[in-house]
Amino acid sequence: MQLTREQIDRVDALLARGGRRLLGLVGAPGAGKSTLAAALAQHLGERAMVVPMDGYHLANVELARLGRAGRKGAPDTFDAAGYVALLQRLRTQGPGEIVYAPEFRREIEEPIAGAIPVPARTPLIITEGNYLLLDEAPWSAVAGLLDECWYVEVDDALRRQRLVARHMRFGRSEDEARDWVETTDEPNARRIAATKPRATCVVREAGP
Repeated sequence: MQLTREQIDRVDALLARGGRRLLGLVGAPGAGKSTLAAALAQHLGERAMVVPMDGYHLANVELARLGRAGRKGAPDTFDAAGYVALLQRLRTQGPGEIVYAPEFRREIEEPIAGAIPVPARTPLIITEGNYLLLDEAPWSAVAGLLDECWYVEVDDALRRQRLVARHMRFGRSEDEARDWVETTDEPNARRIAATKPRATCVVREAGP
């Protein structure tokens, strides 16, 4: 993904403020948050690390116990309080301290604890996910821990096409993928879209 001049200038201005900075990227499933996060991290090199919200997915066994497996990806299928606690640690990380963050592995559809080591010297943490601007506890604590939060969006038809392809890539049939998109991803997408007015700026495809 090619970054725009506006994106580069905005992130440079954020880093120029000094200290540890947290940048959030929020948007519906399939909007391109992970792609933008990876492009920013590649551009910034050792000055940035990506810590995704998806590491706080509840394990499949816990989703089954709670009866929420069929809604995986909804706000109540994450350890939101744990994610908030991680962001708080990242904001107050001491010199020489390493903060370990979890990572979601799509190939096994499970989070892996302690997979992302974040050194204290990294000035910018990029965190991306669906519910960074959701206005209900405990998610509502996230926005106050971010220096900026960009809303990432793309044409809805393309976004849904990407989602179907993603679900098929990780084992669902085309019919199963389309059903999951319509019954699970799209209700979540509408909920996320309602948080757009709270974003610092809107990133459409390649630029804010």
